[in-house]
Amino acid sequence: MRFKVPQKRERLILVAIRKDLYSPEVFRWPSPYKQIFTVRDALKKGELYNSDVSDSPGATYPKRKQEILSKVPQGGYWRDLPDHLQKEYMKKSYYLTGGKTGMARRLSWDEPSLTLTCAPAQKQTERCHPEENRPLTTREYARIQTFPDDWNFSGPMTSVYKQIGNAVPVNLAAAISRMLIMALNKITDTQFISENSCHNAVA
Repeated sequence: MRFKVPQKRERLILVAIRKDLYSPEVFRWPSPYKQIFTVRDALKKGELYNSDVSDSPGATYPKRKQEILSKVPQGGYWRDLPDHLQKEYMKKSYYLTGGKTGMARRLSWDEPSLTLTCAPAQKQTERCHPEENRPLTTREYARIQTFPDDWNFSGPMTSVYKQIGNAVPVNLAAAISRMLIMALNKITDTQFISENSCHNAVA
C-alpha cells in the first residue's frame, strides 16, 4: 500500500548480507511513497495507468448471491445486510463469534483493495466490484497487483487468478529491487577500489 500498490497487503521480505562480506547497513529499505492509492486509481485512468481498465474474463456469481451482494454498500460486508439476509447468507456462521469481515465484502472506490487471494469469489474472502454485482475480473486483479496492461498470463481463468493472487505486487518488487541494485553497486564499487588499492600497493 505504501509503495504505489492500491492494496492492503502485508508480506514479510527478508534481505540478508553476510557480515564477513559487507556491512548489512549497505542496504536501505525504500522510502514509502507520498500517496496512498485506491481501487479507483487501479481501475480508472490516472497516475498508475493511462486508461481505464480493459474488459477481460472474470468469475461470476450465482443469481441469488448476486441479488444478496447488490444490497451491500461500498466498503461494506455481511453485517450491512438486513438481518434476514445475514442469516440466509451466513447460515450457521451467523451464530458464531468473530467478525468474518471478508464475507459478502464489497470493495470501495476510495480505499485500497483488501488483499487479493487466489480466487475472487471465495465466501470467506469476497472481493466484489465497488459498483457492479460481480467479482473482480482477471485484468482488474492484475491492475490491483500493479501488473502492466501488456503483461500476458497463460492458462485457464482459474490459473490466471492464482498466478496474480500469489504474486508479489509489481511496484513493491520494483521498489525493493532498486534498493538491492544500489546496495550491490556499492559493494562492487568498494571491492573494485579495494582490489585496485592492493594492486597499487604491491606494484
